[in-house]
Amino acid sequence: MNIILLEPAELTDKTVVLRDHRAKHIVKVLKSEVGESLRIGIVDAQMGRAKVLAVVAKYPFEVRLQVELENTPRSVPQIDLLLALPRPIMLKRIFSQVTALGVGTIHLVNANRVEKSFWDASILSEQECRSYLIRGLEQAVDTRLPAVRVHRQFRPFVEDILPELAPRYCNMLLAHPQTENRLVTSMKTCSGRTLYGIGPEGGWVDFEIERLTAAGMLPFSMGQRILKVDTAVVAVHSRISQLLESA
Repeated sequence: MNIILLEPAELTDKTVVLRDHRAKHIVKVLKSEVGESLRIGIVDAQMGRAKVLAVVAKYPFEVRLQVELENTPRSVPQIDLLLALPRPIMLKRIFSQVTALGVGTIHLVNANRVEKSFWDASILSEQECRSYLIRGLEQAVDTRLPAVRVHRQFRPFVEDILPELAPRYCNMLLAHPQTENRLVTSMKTCSGRTLYGIGPEGGWVDFEIERLTAAGMLPFSMGQRILKVDTAVVAVHSRISQLLESA
């Protein structure tokens, strides 16, 4: 936890009292004492510093902070993710990891090889989903939450929604091992946003590849190795980020 994040309603007259895992982290990990300064932010708002006013260093932990906000939120990351819904335990990791890397919007979509039971997982609830996104922000020192869009039906998404989204993207890239295209030659050098798609365990079926490419997505391969979904998300995101920075 490299920044203490607050919900807007928690702050009263520039002060806040923490009694949860954040207080424990300040006491046990940061070992902060009265008078010290901490990095702090408001979810989807500003960042700044917080002065420690009081500490209860034994359970139940309690920390009182005086907050001064200065910096404006970071700009929305230029990369969005299209992800076939993975198993819940994997989605938890992906939410935190991709948020830490920097993502604007996460589109969760159905696919032929997505198990129906995945759609009943509690991680898709707004409250639980938000908690894992915030973990990513705490790691990366950011306050801006990614948007999460859930698309339970593949065809309406790929035939109606994706074509409407397409004009906002400079690059629409689809990870698919069964192609000779490479990422470095598939990406355009431009200033617009980039959307990349990662399929389910077992991959996209031919029909899905056809419809996604018809909507404007360009298949590319990262090589002959087949990666797990959460590994592929991080690996592809890192490569895209590198190429965007080089451009």
